[in-house]
Amino acid sequence: ALMAPTEILAEQHARTIGRLLGDAPVQAALLTGSVSGKTRARITAGLAEGVIDLAIGTHALIQEGVEFRRLGIAIIDEQHRFGVAQRLALTRKGAVPDVLVMTATPIPRSLALTFYGDVDVSRIDEVPPGRKPVQTRVLGERQRERLYSFIAERLAAGEQGYVVYPLIEESE
Repeated sequence: ALMAPTEILAEQHARTIGRLLGDAPVQAALLTGSVSGKTRARITAGLAEGVIDLAIGTHALIQEGVEFRRLGIAIIDEQHRFGVAQRLALTRKGAVPDVLVMTATPIPRSLALTFYGDVDVSRIDEVPPGRKPVQTRVLGERQRERLYSFIAERLAAGEQGYVVYPLIEESE
C-alpha cells in the first residue's frame, strides 16, 4: 500500500506506477475519498481477497472497512503530513509489514525519529535519468499576463507548471 496526503499526489503516483508496471501481472488500484459506490466496493473487496496487489491512495486506505488480505509493505509518502496515529493505522492493517516513510522535507520530528528511533535512512541525492531540470522564476505583478501566457504554452506542450502565490490576508 502506498499512502499519499492528497488525492492529486495519489493520482500522480498511480499514473507513474501504472506506466512502470506496463503489462506486468500486477493489479493496482487507486483508493481515495472521492472513489465511491460500486468502484469503492470492488476495490475494497479486491484488497480483502488479495486480488488487488497494490493499493495507492490517501487517508481512504486507513478507513474502517478497508482490509488487506496480506499487507507486506506500507509506504507513506510525505510522512510528515500524517499524524503518528494515521501512520500506525496503515501499518496495523497488516501482520508485520515493512514500512517505508518518505519525505522531501526533513522536519525536526523526522530527524529525531531517524536519530533516536529505529529508522534507517536512504537518501536520493540525484534526479532520475532523463528528468529535465526545474526552472524557477520570480515575477512581479506587472509580469502576470506574460506568466499566464508562458504557463499556457507549457501546459499545451504537455509540461507542468506551478504557481506559488503567498496569501497574506483572506481575499477574493
